[in-house]
Amino acid sequence: MAASVKKSMVLLLRAFKKRLSVKRIVFFFAPAGIALALFFALPVVSFDAPFSKAVRDKEGRLLSARTALDEQWRLPLSSGVPHRYREALLAFEDKRFYDHKGIDLLALFRAIKLNIEAKRIVSGASTLTMQVARLSLGQNKRSYSQKAWEALLALRLEWALTKEEILELYASHAPFGGNVVGIDAACWRYFARRPSDITWAEAATLAVLPNSPSLVRPGKNSQFLLSKRN
Repeated sequence: MAASVKKSMVLLLRAFKKRLSVKRIVFFFAPAGIALALFFALPVVSFDAPFSKAVRDKEGRLLSARTALDEQWRLPLSSGVPHRYREALLAFEDKRFYDHKGIDLLALFRAIKLNIEAKRIVSGASTLTMQVARLSLGQNKRSYSQKAWEALLALRLEWALTKEEILELYASHAPFGGNVVGIDAACWRYFARRPSDITWAEAATLAVLPNSPSLVRPGKNSQFLLSKRN
């Protein structure tokens, strides 16, 4: 009888420990599961802006075009992101683009330090992926909550698309001053040539334009633009 009671107590204790461990597993992993589900519920950024109507010859040269329905010069990429523009853009905007997953932690910590020292937002540490997220939202706020939202969307975007697709989104929708949007439109409007034919100097000029499109562009604050490009 005593042996039977002892055996029952051992089995009961084992069952209790098993239930306790299951509860612990649920306690520790349920929040992670919920967070993961919410992450994948985030929308992958998309653009619905209209493109200009354009006529090209068989070599890809632009013969004629007119502004899009929103009065912007916005042309779809004709042949991917131009090599020279890509190199200049990454050197100026996001040197570690191919190494991070949407958020550059080194740049983020540096920006936090600078902002604390200045007691205001002087550096945003936005990666190109975060800038794509901001462009898709149509907002240009410089607040911590906005940056946090852009960072989350950037992580989601990096999960869904390749680096090349993200670069193409940026190159197609970045502002280049006035009503010029996208690298193709900028190359034709400012230099009257195909994106693949721009020089290194022109590529560097285009790389810095989206940083301050309302402040500088060819024909406006040219000396400051030249300094920025150099």
